[in-house]
Amino acid sequence: MATRRKSNGRFSRTKTTRRRKKQMPNLLNLGVSAVVANSITTGAFNSNIVEFFTGRQDGVYKAGSDGSYRLTLPELLGMAGRGGVGGTYASGYGFQRVVSENLKRNAPMIIGTVVFAPMVANLLKKSLAKPVVRPLNRLLKDSGLNVKVA
Repeated sequence: MATRRKSNGRFSRTKTTRRRKKQMPNLLNLGVSAVVANSITTGAFNSNIVEFFTGRQDGVYKAGSDGSYRLTLPELLGMAGRGGVGGTYASGYGFQRVVSENLKRNAPMIIGTVVFAPMVANLLKKSLAKPVVRPLNRLLKDSGLNVKVA
């Protein structure tokens, strides 16, 4: 049995329908997530996030042809021309050794970015809220775009 609640002096069993506005995507949070993801792929695989997923380096498809500690997803999936998934990378080393070597070299950069990027974004969001962010959000809402800056 539904619980009774008092409404206009009388008890009623009807529930009020609760409506919640669908949240708009937050561009600042999306940007922070992209910066953190790029930092992690740069640190672990020695290639930025676009190069990691596409295998292109300087506009040319070079997945697995450089023989260095740079790893890409096509190289890991065996689409680098050598055939087979996995194998040897970086002058004959295995996946685990290449990634651990990259992490040893780039650990301070990864930790710094993962810790400080969200902190800086929050500081900027709070300090620029009144003069920049709120008017920009209002402008985006009035233009019909369903996003907000922060």
